Amino acid sequence: MKKSTEIINLPIISITEGVEIGQVKSIIINPDKFSVDFLTTQQEDWQIGVKAIPFKKVIGVGEYAVTVENDSAIMDLSEIPIANELFNKKISLIGSRVMTRKGELLGEISEYHVNDDNGDLVGLSLKIKGEEVILPITEVITLGKQMVIVSEHAKENFVVVTDDLEKISVKEVPSHKSVVEQPAVSPAIEEKTEQKVNDLKEKQVQLLINKNVIKDIYNQNGELLIAKGTTLTEEHITNAQEAGPTVFVELSMNVAE
Repeated sequence: MKKSTEIINLPIISITEGVEIGQVKSIIINPDKFSVDFLTTQQEDWQIGVKAIPFKKVIGVGEYAVTVENDSAIMDLSEIPIANELFNKKISLIGSRVMTRKGELLGEISEYHVNDDNGDLVGLSLKIKGEEVILPITEVITLGKQMVIVSEHAKENFVVVTDDLEKISVKEVPSHKSVVEQPAVSPAIEEKTEQKVNDLKEKQVQLLINKNVIKDIYNQNGELLIAKGTTLTEEHITNAQEAGPTVFVELSMNVAE
């Protein structure tokens, strides 16, 4: 597990070439999946544009460096529509206020903790009356640009050291969908979340429609979903969205005008 500040500014090392190919500039958070999906990078010879690494292409996040297989892991952000959408949402978390679903203001986020194996968010550090506590991500309902909404029982589940946070097993961490679908969550929040997801999907369609696929795209069962050379229609894009985030990201990274 890593703090965000332990990831930002780390050099990026290509294992194949054995050289530094950049440096982590910022972290792109997916507020719907409660995860880090991309790392933006910078290099001295990049004059314009933003480059990013999908977290799934990160081999390791160590104390001294982030490692990737080779420099092909670094891509132009404009070539990854979903990454561009998430980047423009600007979900930074640090500095955001934390409020319970019943309107109680708990504090301000000073740091967040990431599972460095898969990019999932694990917990949020809060400043409360001059002291710092950690809120497990299991208590979070919504990750917003300015406000994070948590359960009304969040205060009862604060931990004070990261060792306690690491003891939370994967089985105890529900998916975002299961959190939203709990009866305790208000219908208004459910409706708002569903609308945000639908709006994002529509934007993804507009970004990809009529583009050409430059690689065969397979679903999670290994079946051909979209053949290389296909000009994307709305149906193709919808099928990729329904096949899951991994499949859709793969499609997004393999299209051309």
